[in-house]
Amino acid sequence: MSQITFADFVETTFKKFNIPGVAVGVWADGKEISACHGVTSVDNPLPIDQNTLFALGSITKSFTATTLIHLVAEGKVELSAPVRRYLPEFQLKDPQAAENITVLNLLNHTSGLDWRVNVDTGEGDDALQRYVAKMAEVDLIAPLGSRVSYSQAGYNLLGRLIENVTGVAFEQAVAQLLFEPLGLSHSFFARDDIMTRRFAVGHDRAQDGVLSIARPWRHSRGDAPGGGIASSVADLLRWGRFHLSDGCTESGIQVLLTHVLQQMKEPTAQLRASTLGDAIGLCWFLRDVDGVRTVGHGGSANGQFSELLLVPERNFAVISLTNAGPDGIPFNQSIVRFALEHYLGLVDRDQEPIPFDAARAREIAGTYENEMMTFTIDTVGAGLRLAVRIKPEIRKASKNAPPPDPEPADFGLLPGSSDEYIITSGELKGQRGFFTRDTSGVVVGVDLAGRLFSRVPLASE
Repeated sequence: MSQITFADFVETTFKKFNIPGVAVGVWADGKEISACHGVTSVDNPLPIDQNTLFALGSITKSFTATTLIHLVAEGKVELSAPVRRYLPEFQLKDPQAAENITVLNLLNHTSGLDWRVNVDTGEGDDALQRYVAKMAEVDLIAPLGSRVSYSQAGYNLLGRLIENVTGVAFEQAVAQLLFEPLGLSHSFFARDDIMTRRFAVGHDRAQDGVLSIARPWRHSRGDAPGGGIASSVADLLRWGRFHLSDGCTESGIQVLLTHVLQQMKEPTAQLRASTLGDAIGLCWFLRDVDGVRTVGHGGSANGQFSELLLVPERNFAVISLTNAGPDGIPFNQSIVRFALEHYLGLVDRDQEPIPFDAARAREIAGTYENEMMTFTIDTVGAGLRLAVRIKPEIRKASKNAPPPDPEPADFGLLPGSSDEYIITSGELKGQRGFFTRDTSGVVVGVDLAGRLFSRVPLASE
């Protein structure tokens, strides 16, 4: 165990990455420990404290999934049931796929839906209804149930399902079933609720090192189930403790039965060469660190990054919230890894890539894309380089400037398989992924952070 204290490490790492504001919390040995540094905004600075609100991004999915599981426990929803049982209006370009996608397929990202639907459906109570209507124009990127492909769209669809089953707006359902009974008094969806409290804004760092405010502060209401909550490190510690508990509130009220919470942490689909984990449960990503199972979810908003990791068998949780990109990602990783080693003696190390192989490099070099981004691979000397960029047409259509693209990064193939890789430099350092092949063995896709990029044929092909 390191001799440096956790609080000292957080402060040192905060200064190293020069992030405007961070909030970090740990639940260990039956005690809460938190460390907050910096300010909410470089333009309008207020000190970060335990109750400062950060945009959680995809950690919101754990709340959406738990709300859905609450309805399952009440007998109002069945995991194996088709989505259309609860959402008859759901349509895709492929009618058979729309008919067969189940609730479980949405929870564990095996629906074949793409990452997201690039649409702003406003801030009205019909935002999710309108979002789902736009899905009638969507193709699947993989056959139903064939693989895990991380999908914001799938969770937004779950949000609309929750509305249909409960008869109230999605945000109201989450508040009634989770926020209120669990005492999460610093967790909100609505901007009107957030702006009257102390909240962090995101920042982007330009190439000259200057930080500027990231706008917009968050996406539209149609994305709320997949990433719309703003919360504090204090509330997330309480949220983590609930998922480590027997399903009762601190006052003894049973919100969910113990076995229901445990079911969320059981694997439902395997992941391959993914930084997200080794498997996925009901929303939670499952990963073994030093032989011990961890359960977690990360999140990214515009210039804000969050990480929540639980170790159930050790009754341990760590949360890290930051308000700057790109440095928020490596900051969170450093905090989580230090906390695991400092408190539990668990060491989380990156795999080492194999030496450069020119033949394999030629096989994977090229451009890949999904609806939002491109993923380009080329060789630089005796090494591999990748660049992930938001598509120009997406930038042009955005009302506000999207965050800067990551700097091109080095990566290498991992031993044992020519199809798995690890990024070895830059803000995405440590991220893992893999290449997919067609039946003839040709590389046709690449995965990063659970997202599939399909190969773009050359003009001559």
